[in-house]
Amino acid sequence: MAVNLPLLSLLTFLPLIGGLIIMFSDKENRAFHKNIATAFALFTFVLSLGLLTKFDASTHLPQFVERYQWISSFNIDYYMAVDGLSFPLVLLTTFLSLISVVASFGIEKRTKEYFFWFMMLETGMLGLFVALDFFLFYVFWEITLVPMYFLIGVWGGPKREYAAVKFFLFTLFGSVFMLLSMIALYFASGSGLPGNERTLDLIRLSELAHNGQLQLVGTAAMLVFLGLYLAFAIKVPAFPFHTWLPLAHVEAPTAVSVILAGVLLKMGTYGILRVCYPIMPEQTKLFLPILVVIACINIVYGAFCAMAQKDMKRMVAYSSVNHMGYCLLGMAAVMGNSNAAHAGLSGAVLQMVTHGIITGSLFLLVGVIYDRAHTREIDAFGGLATKMPIFAGFMIMQCMASLGLPGLAGFISEFLCFLGGFGGSFGGFNFKIWVSISVIGIVVTAAFFLRMLKLVLMGEFNAKWEGHMPDLTTRELVTIVPLAVFTLVLGIYPALVLRLMDTTLAQLIKLVAG
Repeated sequence: MAVNLPLLSLLTFLPLIGGLIIMFSDKENRAFHKNIATAFALFTFVLSLGLLTKFDASTHLPQFVERYQWISSFNIDYYMAVDGLSFPLVLLTTFLSLISVVASFGIEKRTKEYFFWFMMLETGMLGLFVALDFFLFYVFWEITLVPMYFLIGVWGGPKREYAAVKFFLFTLFGSVFMLLSMIALYFASGSGLPGNERTLDLIRLSELAHNGQLQLVGTAAMLVFLGLYLAFAIKVPAFPFHTWLPLAHVEAPTAVSVILAGVLLKMGTYGILRVCYPIMPEQTKLFLPILVVIACINIVYGAFCAMAQKDMKRMVAYSSVNHMGYCLLGMAAVMGNSNAAHAGLSGAVLQMVTHGIITGSLFLLVGVIYDRAHTREIDAFGGLATKMPIFAGFMIMQCMASLGLPGLAGFISEFLCFLGGFGGSFGGFNFKIWVSISVIGIVVTAAFFLRMLKLVLMGEFNAKWEGHMPDLTTRELVTIVPLAVFTLVLGIYPALVLRLMDTTLAQLIKLVAG
């Protein structure tokens, strides 16, 4: 007899079960906390790989659907499913979470609470990517906020409390606008459903919008769109809402920085594609010229800010502002010709995945230096390649991937984003000028990464660190090697991810462009 297991619920809540086991264990048993966290992160990753073997990339329809009435009086359902937009991000989340748990083995302070919050954070992130009811999506969005606040505020650097509060307030500010927009969409859905029933089903809302049955027009519709955009743009972070990010990265523990850059930022771009694009297509079109300008600012301004940094971690953090600009640029191509639109959106989603892998690896490598020297100042080092050749090899590889060297994962996603952006258009607005300006960001990105490699790895070794800079340990290799392997594999064979999303993105373009 076939048994239909709720696979997505199992996937989402497995980390939380691990977290609860840790929470009820002896607080002094640090090895137990680490082993349980690793085991449940590994189970979750393996389960996501199991889903990959059954995932049908030829359809845009939701798969592994679980749907139950939750708050029936308001038509709110516990509705979980994945498609080609969300599934690559689910795989990225389970993979990076496992890597980050192993990278957290150096944590010795209050390990019980640390791993409990980490497991809860993974549940929040996975739940967000598989939720197809807007209310459920919002619940998981908020769930991620609390663990990240504590992980930065308790286990972070000297300014951890300020960084945690700033992160919390920025995200909460956006959440309030998302909540208001969600309520407006709920009431606007009534006119298109039998008996004036209302819904927060994201798929149903997109169908109502596509059929012109959402009772939202004019200024009210634009205000709802802007409320949603504001919530997601803060998380991306899109200019001018990016100011919380560098401080949060600098103060966060290494493994938390990996998750912050690798997954949490993607919640913003995913939210725009999942909610704004299909449910508010007319407002999305009107906003596209502004989105291109914001993407250009993110790319160029983020690159120049990274160039000015003396702290390696802050430099990588600003490079994230720069690279998320590529995502926004690709997303803005949705109204170009069909080839440009498909290239742009494919590049944007692929960039979410590759940025998570490359930048996660860079944060781990910067963390290696910090663990040994307790400083990340670029000028404090020199000649590390002679003492740490394996470290130097991985650092060079990931910097080259981040600056977009062909053959590594960053190249193809950036190329597709620029290709799509160059072919994008809406009304009489000239996208090409802004895309051309954005190319400056590529040159500056190459400059700041090469400058950092020169100052840290080459030249004369700083005698101050003699005997303090051993090469990578086995545990460090366990976290960095898998990311390096995927950097190579996706650089050579990006179709591994692209084929998962093709059909879903084609449907998304149809919903927006008509």
